[in-house]
Parts: sequence; structure tokens; C-alpha cells
Amino acid sequence: MSPLPFEASVEILADLVGFPTISAASNRALIDHAARLLNAAGARVEVLASADGAKANLFATLGPEVDGGIVLSGHTDVVPADGAEWDSDPFALREADGRFYGRGTCDMKGFVAAALAMAPRFAAMPLVRPVHFAFTYDEEVGCLGARALAGHLADAPLRPAMAIVGEPTSMRVIEGHKGCHDYTTRFTGLEGHGSNPDRGVNAVEYAIRFAARLLALREPLVQRAPSASPFEPPWSTVQVGRIDGGTARNVIARHCEVEWEMRPVTAADATFVKGELAAYCADVLLPEMRRLHPEATIETEILGEVPGLVPMEENAARDLLAHLTGANGADTVAFGTEAGLFQALGLDVVVCGPGSISEAHKPNEFLSADQLREALRLLAALEGVLTQPERR
Repeated sequence: MSPLPFEASVEILADLVGFPTISAASNRALIDHAARLLNAAGARVEVLASADGAKANLFATLGPEVDGGIVLSGHTDVVPADGAEWDSDPFALREADGRFYGRGTCDMKGFVAAALAMAPRFAAMPLVRPVHFAFTYDEEVGCLGARALAGHLADAPLRPAMAIVGEPTSMRVIEGHKGCHDYTTRFTGLEGHGSNPDRGVNAVEYAIRFAARLLALREPLVQRAPSASPFEPPWSTVQVGRIDGGTARNVIARHCEVEWEMRPVTAADATFVKGELAAYCADVLLPEMRRLHPEATIETEILGEVPGLVPMEENAARDLLAHLTGANGADTVAFGTEAGLFQALGLDVVVCGPGSISEAHKPNEFLSADQLREALRLLAALEGVLTQPERR
């Protein structure tokens, strides 16, 4: 067996980190670079642009044009990085003490780099099952790219059988996580002078009451937790991330918005939370606001409702990776991924990738060289699967 392409993966990782693909920016340069590497390996490459053309997904395949095979999935966007908090340029790979530092090294350009470095090796194998590469945009802001890709795959004539989502799990095999639902609720009231609050409709005050009602649902959600929930915590959670409104302390605020999230264990919990909040707005808050100002509004924007990864009794991807890694079973995690979108398409899905989630989204994010090598070893071990016919 040929040596693992470790040096090639480091070179590719340096290139990927050099693309500052924060969610507010385009990822097209990175996608074009990945497409060139995969084209050079002989893959069939599709670059799927977003509606505005500013961003793109990539879906590529090596091997026969048949149903089945394994998807290697990773997102290309990263969270912002304040260079002042870093010991080096966050968008220039730095190696020190067996670690590779840079924004996105573990979340999750390390896995993407490993997959791209393995492409020529996969191409040289006598593949009887295809290996697919799925690289997406805007995972960090609602899995927008993965949702678009899922729609594309749903309409495709051929369907993969498994997906490995390479989020940073320290190479642990993960079979489940909660859903992640993101919302912004906007309040529009009536401005006025702060000396007479009763003559205005203070959007900030109504937003605060909305947030308080949301947080009051925490205890009912605890009580609703399934007795056999595998998650930590075992119940669905809600959280207020940001409240923004008003112009000055002596002005009645006309606008305010609440950014909030929900991580449901079950679809029924999501329905419960949304129903309770909708009823509170329709029956209590909005009538009060409109008694003084008939044009007052409360509107909720759904930024993303990404399904969780549901642990399944039968999961060929989990069983395969447990066998290849020697893991004794599989775990669940608290953070969300794109995995549930692949599962909703009928694929067997597992989350497993290099790096620790505890290093993600922080200054001086890093990926250890040992973790990168482990990822390469796992991908190389897929040879025994990809070169053997699927059992039916």
C-alpha cells in the first residue's frame, strides 16, 4: 500500500485556510480550487452556484456511475476571526509543536483537505462503488448550502448509500445529534418621547417579554424529555443569542429583534415551542401593541430548521466506521451538523472527523498532525469497501 498523502494534505490545508471563507464572504475561490484538484484526479465535478451566484456547493464523483457509494462531506465556510486575538494570521497556516493553526483547520477544512489529498489515490483504485465529495457553503449560518445540495441530490437519478460528515469529533464515531433551528423575531412598534411611555409602543419591551416567554418554556421541555434520550442534556433546549433595538435611552423604541435558537430532540418539541410562542404573540402581545398602534407587527424569520441526526438501529455507515476505527459503539454530540439532511434523503450517515470541537470557533484554532494522519488512515481504509460490490 502506498504511503498516506500527509504532505499533500498539509499543502492543501494551507491553501484552504488561505481562503477567508467566513459566511459573510464568497467561497467561490475555494470551490474553484477544490474543483481543479478533483478534475485533475479524474472526477466528474459539478459546481452548483447559490441563487445569487456569490457562493457554491461542489459535488464530485470518482468511480462508476451507479447507485450507492460513500459521500465525504464537509462545509467550506468558517466563523469570523479577530486577528488581534490570534498569535498569528488566522488565514495563513502556521505549524508549531505538531499542530496546524488557522481559522477552519479543525472546523472543518482539515477533513476537506484529507479528502482532496486522497482523491488521486481513490482514482487509482479499481472502484466498484463510487466515492463522492460534497463541499458546501454557509453551514455556520443555517446549513444553507447543504439544504440546497440535498434538493439537488433528491432530484438526481443516482443516489449515494452512505455519508461521512467530517466534523471535528476527535475521530470518534458519532451516530446522533439534535436538530438546530435558528430564528429572528422582529417587533415594530411606535416611536415617541421617553417621558411619556404610554403614548408609544416600545418594541424593546415587547421583545423582552417574548424572550422571557421563550425562556419560560425551558422547564416544560425538561419535562418532555424522552426517557431514553441519548443526548446531553436529554431534553430540547432554547436559547436567546441576541436582542437588538432602540436608538437612545430617552426614545421609545420602534424596532427590536430577537435572535434565538432551538435544539429539538423531537419534531414534536419543535412544534410545541413554535405553537406556544405563536399563541403568545397572537393572543397577548400583538393585541396590546395594536390597541395603540394598529400597524404594529411581530414577524418571525426562519433562518434554518435543520433536522437532527437520529440514532438508528440499523446504520451501515456507523457500523462500517466502528469496524474501521476499532470503536466500541458510537456516541452522540451536542453540536449540530449537516448530517440530518443526508439522513433525510435515506442515506446511512455518521459524523467522524479530525480535530476537537473544543478548539472550534476560538482564537488560535488548531488541528493536530496526529488527527490529520488518523483521518487519512480512515479514508485509506475505505479501499476495502469501495473495491468490493455492495451486498444486496
